[in-house]
Amino acid sequence: MMKSNSQINVPEARDAMDKFKMEAANEVGVNLKNGYNGDLTSREAGSVGGQMVKKMIESYERNMK
Repeated sequence: MMKSNSQINVPEARDAMDKFKMEAANEVGVNLKNGYNGDLTSREAGSVGGQMVKKMIESYERNMK
């Protein structure tokens, strides 16, 4: 069986990803807090993830030029 490797092992990368997640949540109006966020709806969590992907794609496209 294949093991998932979705954990971030570099502390600096984890901090940057957490900051990025908070910025994306703020942009879509989701009240994200540090720590446990199990009270979010699937829609709210998905909108944060979707915003993160959108911003990553935009960044990639800008750097391609």
